[in-house]
Amino acid sequence: MTESGLDVLTKTTTRLRRPPAPVAASRRNPGDRVAVLDGLRLCAAISVAVFHFTAINADRLWDGHSPFSRLTQASSYGWLGVELFFMISGFVISMSAWGRTVGGFARSRLIRLFPAYWPAVLLTAAVVTLWPSLNRPVTPQQVVISLTMLNEPLGVVPVDLSYWTLWAEARFYLLFAVVVWLGATRRRLLWFGYAWLIASVVAVKSQMPVLVTVLQPPYAPYFVAGIGFFLIHRFGSDIRRWGLVGLAWGLGMYSLGVRVAQTSRTEHRPLSMSVSMLIVTALFVAMAVVALGWTDRVRWRPLTTAGLLTYPFYLLHQHIGGTMIQHLHRLPPIVTVAVVILTMLVVAWMLHRLVERPLARLLRERLAATDAPVPPIQRGVSIPEPEWTASGPARAGRPG
Repeated sequence: MTESGLDVLTKTTTRLRRPPAPVAASRRNPGDRVAVLDGLRLCAAISVAVFHFTAINADRLWDGHSPFSRLTQASSYGWLGVELFFMISGFVISMSAWGRTVGGFARSRLIRLFPAYWPAVLLTAAVVTLWPSLNRPVTPQQVVISLTMLNEPLGVVPVDLSYWTLWAEARFYLLFAVVVWLGATRRRLLWFGYAWLIASVVAVKSQMPVLVTVLQPPYAPYFVAGIGFFLIHRFGSDIRRWGLVGLAWGLGMYSLGVRVAQTSRTEHRPLSMSVSMLIVTALFVAMAVVALGWTDRVRWRPLTTAGLLTYPFYLLHQHIGGTMIQHLHRLPPIVTVAVVILTMLVVAWMLHRLVERPLARLLRERLAATDAPVPPIQRGVSIPEPEWTASGPARAGRPG
């Protein structure tokens, strides 16, 4: 028995109308805040601060000799908190840039970075100028160039030496903007990570300064690891995603050798490569725990507050905290460090609440206003003459 032409047409139409196979849905909303990352971010900032106060600057801060022994042996590795910063940044930027345009991504970075950065630069400049016990007074040129956040590529010493990480972050944002421009998808993020890692290896081999500057081989593995952990957190485990994290870890172990050697020379003490590798591996494990969702139930509000304080704390702690230490020698050294860190956290909270939030709100409104559509000029409607002409002010009373 043969089917009629009508039956065949009906079945064909039904097949054409059948919805396509569903795409694997993400496990989480890309905008969901991960509270544990906020806590890890603050831990990284405090580890860097303790490193600055008890290890690398110990002789200058404590009258030529360090009062710490065992603490210094541990805090000498506190600089590895920066590597954790970069991993968290790769995770968070991948999460926050999802679904944005390039313009929206650029605005979000400006609003996130500068409202805390500008007042921190001015406050630090004022402190080290009024109390130049630890550092020489900064010059007006240093202040102006630091406000642009471009002091590193211009070769100008920043107001606070901790600002060097911001240049690394900025280069990451510029590279990531390519993915945003194309449209962030899990496939594009994955291949962007692989391409960046391979290109960073080529940059090292080529020894071309431009490639090294743009691709920043020492830090690329940590940003890429954060991207990989985000993909795992949102879309689940996959051999290609874990492969990206594994490759980032391997290249991170390679670049870590250069970082350990540089820090050993700066601190004037030998640092163990094995210990550094263990610490960085532990940081990767901590990020893996977050990526697998094992900490999703942790939603303590104090952790979110900690995340908000981390950036202003990091911007303020080194030179201002060091100046405070030099004026608190009457207290026991460990108490002095604790007091300074707590004070810096309070100052960071005040900066966030009183300056950063209002300034960010104002900047967001102004940037949004520039995107407002311009109404078209209607024919037949007279346009008023400007009050200023080429020959001078059109009204009396205007300044000339």
